[in-house]
Amino acid sequence: MSYFDAASAAPLHPVARQALSASLEEGWADPGRLYREGRRARMLLDAAREAAAEAVGCRADELVFTSSGTRAVQTGVAGVLAGRRRVGRHLIVSSVEHSSVLHSAERHEDDGGTVTRVGVDRTGVVDVDAYREALRADTALAVLQSANHEVGTEQPVAEVAEVCRAAGVPLLVDAAQSLGWGRVDGDWSVLTASAHKWGGPSGVGLLVVRKGVRFAAREAEEFQSLPAIVAAAASLRAVRAEAARESVRLRELTGRIRVRVPELVPDVEVVGDPERRLPGIVTFSCLYVDGEALLHELDREGFSVSSGSSCTSSTLTPSHVLKAMGVLSEGNVRVSLPTGAAEDEVERFLAVLPGAVAGVRERLGAPTPATAVREDALVVDALGKRCPIPVIELAKVIGDVPVGGTVRVLSDDEAARLDIPAWCEMRGQEYVGEEPADKGTAYLVRRTG
Repeated sequence: MSYFDAASAAPLHPVARQALSASLEEGWADPGRLYREGRRARMLLDAAREAAAEAVGCRADELVFTSSGTRAVQTGVAGVLAGRRRVGRHLIVSSVEHSSVLHSAERHEDDGGTVTRVGVDRTGVVDVDAYREALRADTALAVLQSANHEVGTEQPVAEVAEVCRAAGVPLLVDAAQSLGWGRVDGDWSVLTASAHKWGGPSGVGLLVVRKGVRFAAREAEEFQSLPAIVAAAASLRAVRAEAARESVRLRELTGRIRVRVPELVPDVEVVGDPERRLPGIVTFSCLYVDGEALLHELDREGFSVSSGSSCTSSTLTPSHVLKAMGVLSEGNVRVSLPTGAAEDEVERFLAVLPGAVAGVRERLGAPTPATAVREDALVVDALGKRCPIPVIELAKVIGDVPVGGTVRVLSDDEAARLDIPAWCEMRGQEYVGEEPADKGTAYLVRRTG
């Protein structure tokens, strides 16, 4: 079985396993106690904090361990907002942040605060000027991820940090995906990360608050699992030692996937920035494919990958990242290679993928749509059908209208609002817009050629 979902959780690093086992013998006591066992545990905790701080590039007394990366984000956002409440209650986030950031922003709004969500381009990159324009006199905090968890795009953190610093606004950086590869550049103020993203044990997060940042913790510090903390710090040091060499190797492998997948599989869009990206992540979307079915097919072939497709979500709504980018959500596959991923397994994946996609497309079929000609427009009734069926039906009938004519697709699947415009972008057709319908929504597409 080839595990290609390291962006969700990296396999436990051998150094983490060794450190976890060793520290279970010495680090079981409460490090806050003054007796011998407590002092021994305190020494282990201090050493772990020093190691983690060195990796981050901060002072040891600026770093604390939390029970998860999500808790680190929640505590970091809430702490700065509370500490700077006299300045104002305005928060800035990007539209592609991790759900933990976006949920914190929603809670802030529910509590009476205001939020500006900065958009991204089709590669997932934020505009530095957009952050500059979003800053206000009452801005308490800005948040920006170092790299995106779904598509691997790296963000201009240093440039945004400079803009925020000039305005006197702290910048919180979610470095969960990138910290294992290196320090985060720029004059940021707060940083969060999660150990299971770099091969440490789950249940350990990092929160760094630079000296001088007004911060009001709303919750008492929890007693953490000391062996897990020691293992997290040891594994972070270990993956950093391997990062320079491994990043070159994984970047070549993901670059190979980016180039060859569109050659091997028709109707595929590779998403994310082609250059400014993490070494191990590559994401692509396949037209006319049910993402969940494709993931199951790849799982049967021995590959563990993930998806941002709407059909793999319990809410049946498109990935907020893909939606913000304006790219195709259907048939979405994220390949995130772990440290040590074998080249021959990548080649096997490329050999298996075309057949897997073809099989899913064949099983879905190309349904004969219920159509009715209305003047120069063709009406496609896809009500009650989940994507990618509305897009499949659109593709089958676009040639039945003259150039300049329109197809009106009726759909009540939220994913169609993203996938139909994305299909038009890929196929060179004009997306006119949407309008209310008796049931669902009508999406208008004009044939341009």
